[in-house]
Amino acid sequence: MKVLRTALIAAALVTPVMSQQPPTYQERDFLTRIRRLTVEGRRAGEGYWSPDGKRLVFQSEREPGNPFYQIYVLDLATAETTRISPGIGKTTCAFFRPGTDEIEFASTHADPKSKQYQDEELAIRASGKERRYAWDYDPEMDIYSYNEKTKTMKRLTTARGYDAEGSYSPDGQWIVFTSMRDAYNRTLSEAEKKQLDTDPSYFAEIYLMRADGSGQKRLTNAVGYDGGPFFTQDGKTIVWRRFDEKGLIADVWMMNPDGTDQRQITDFGSMSWAPYMHPSGHYILFASNKLGFENFELFMVDAEGKKEPVRVTYSDGFDGLPVPSPDGKTLAWTSSRSGGAAGQLFLAQWNHEKALEAIRNAPPRKPGKSE
Repeated sequence: MKVLRTALIAAALVTPVMSQQPPTYQERDFLTRIRRLTVEGRRAGEGYWSPDGKRLVFQSEREPGNPFYQIYVLDLATAETTRISPGIGKTTCAFFRPGTDEIEFASTHADPKSKQYQDEELAIRASGKERRYAWDYDPEMDIYSYNEKTKTMKRLTTARGYDAEGSYSPDGQWIVFTSMRDAYNRTLSEAEKKQLDTDPSYFAEIYLMRADGSGQKRLTNAVGYDGGPFFTQDGKTIVWRRFDEKGLIADVWMMNPDGTDQRQITDFGSMSWAPYMHPSGHYILFASNKLGFENFELFMVDAEGKKEPVRVTYSDGFDGLPVPSPDGKTLAWTSSRSGGAAGQLFLAQWNHEKALEAIRNAPPRKPGKSE
């Protein structure tokens, strides 16, 4: 009896502790009906929804004679895909302008050396040489708007240096974007010149401009790469990623559209990037290599950054660039889960209620070195 009584007391002491542990979740709790959306081409990614949720604009390497990304629009009802970029040079980061027929994206097609760079890259691939995929932050990259109705294009940025990673405000009046022009519009120190040669992204900052390209204004002034900005759905906040000086650690940040009240949302001790707010405004989806340097998974975190992030995907390789549909019921993201190192676009039904539950059950954020 004494042994039994002791065991019961021990169980009573243990049970409350166990009940305080947050429940564990699996990928199927958040994502169902997972399907691969793009098949054609070497790789595809960065799918962003049209405001009505009926189309996606994305980048893909699929043009004959051009080994670099071009921009395409996919009609989800008909599966019809249309290229909207010139087909020359490199492109990235497209976004629909709400209330209009316009789509913005970044491109190097105005660079006279575009064709030369294409041929050189094709020759390298034809030789059988394997190179690790890396983004080169081409200083000839500028932002353009394309009108689907008139088929015309307008150049919005002209500054020397990488201008890309743009997205519109919900009212379509503003574009927030990333620029590395600070490396080219002033005299650099010897240390800065060396930094530019080894890692130009060090000079990236967030800028804001009107949808016609006017009124360009710098919003950030921190050391390291500030990039990938998006407005939240109410237009009152910008969410973006900020890298440390060495470019190895990144976290999710938020600020007002005028650059004030910059605040850190995650302190995850890893490369956490590509943040995008769910339309509900309750949580942010992002990607992180918290579980291994080359293993990126999707996570989510409460909008105030008071909780620890919750893991969403459980697939080796790359899962990143998550973008919820305007109604919050579907998730588009880029993944290599179909095999190989290159990513393709995937879609899945998103369980918002389960996400809210997981956020509520997440433990408080642990104080980190930035606290």
